[in-house]
Amino acid sequence: MDTNYYLGEDVLQAFRRAMEDEGESPTGKSILKALLKNAEISANEQVPICQDTGFAVVYVEVGQDARIEGALLEDAVNEGVRQGYTEGYLRKSICDPFTRKNTTDNTPAVVITDIVPGDKIKIIMAPKGGGSENMSRVTMLKPSEGLKGIEDFVVQRANEAGSNPCPPVLVGVGIGGTSEKVAILARRALFRKIGSVNPDPELDASERRVLRRINNLGMGPQGLGGRCYAMAVHIEKFPCHIAQLPVAVNICCHASRHKEITI
Repeated sequence: MDTNYYLGEDVLQAFRRAMEDEGESPTGKSILKALLKNAEISANEQVPICQDTGFAVVYVEVGQDARIEGALLEDAVNEGVRQGYTEGYLRKSICDPFTRKNTTDNTPAVVITDIVPGDKIKIIMAPKGGGSENMSRVTMLKPSEGLKGIEDFVVQRANEAGSNPCPPVLVGVGIGGTSEKVAILARRALFRKIGSVNPDPELDASERRVLRRINNLGMGPQGLGGRCYAMAVHIEKFPCHIAQLPVAVNICCHASRHKEITI
């Protein structure tokens, strides 16, 4: 419920910085002002930031020394999603892919589990709206295309996405691994705080270049023109097979929602 009511301070700060930078587009500045007001109303009245309250995507880091008793962990996560979406009057959007029959409680959640050191369990709840998720892509580039090919693909994907993901957006990029691993990398990249520095100098420089190129396209907030189409580009990298160069782009709308807790 909290993830749908409260935007992170890093996102709000990104809106404020974008308002200062959006000098050439009065429309863009007006949109950013409205987004800040929307976030304020949502927090004060505890109503969803957006009508699309998302697919419940839950990342669980389980300490290898933790002990889970009773029901299965995934059952517990789904029960939490069921209660939260019902008690919080959050829109339930999950359906059978063929019949389109709604599951009525926004379950099942997408649960991604990692085993980590320690005896704690960290849960990251990250609802993902359908509009922005539709703009995500996975591709297999030729290894010879290198970093330039990756950057060109990310910029092209943003350009093709246009207004569909409700910009200003956050762009997560995964590089390496396999088709499933690279998609997870791109999704996890969205959890990094906006304004933080990538610890890999090469990736940090790449993030800055791609962000400039995307914002120089002139699409702006909500795709109506201006400088701030993307708030940030975040990249995560993993080793890959010598015959491959997997790349994934996961675009998140301006309502970049996630919250974590450790138990």
